[in-house]
Amino acid sequence: MVTRRHFIATAAASVPFAMGAKAWAAGKLSAADAHKQALDGELLLVDIRTHGEWKQTGLGATAQAISMHKPGFVDKLAEAAGQDKSKKIGLICATGGRSRWLQGQLAKFGFTNVVDVSEGMLGSAAGKGWLRAGLPVKPFTN
Repeated sequence: MVTRRHFIATAAASVPFAMGAKAWAAGKLSAADAHKQALDGELLLVDIRTHGEWKQTGLGATAQAISMHKPGFVDKLAEAAGQDKSKKIGLICATGGRSRWLQGQLAKFGFTNVVDVSEGMLGSAAGKGWLRAGLPVKPFTN
């Protein structure tokens, strides 16, 4: 089982150097594009935030809630992807920081097609974010 502590311990190299500049630039999606691709079945969209964050804002309507902060994250992600580590997976967090970092970490565990929804739920320099874009949300319930 891989834990968050293991992720942190293996994060010595920065993601852009680990992935290469072109792969890094190509591995991003806007919130709107991620939503459309998830609707079309082209992308497994995963919200990696905490339960508290999900309760505050809800989840993107096309996203699955799998917190990177809980033990067994990698196993749960692989299960959601049908054990297909080449499946296109989009990661979304609040502002793109955690999703960008985790994108590189997952490559170390054999995931080959992970993209970063870099504007996140709340917005960032990459864009206005899921919520301000008016994309649909669903409430999070335990």
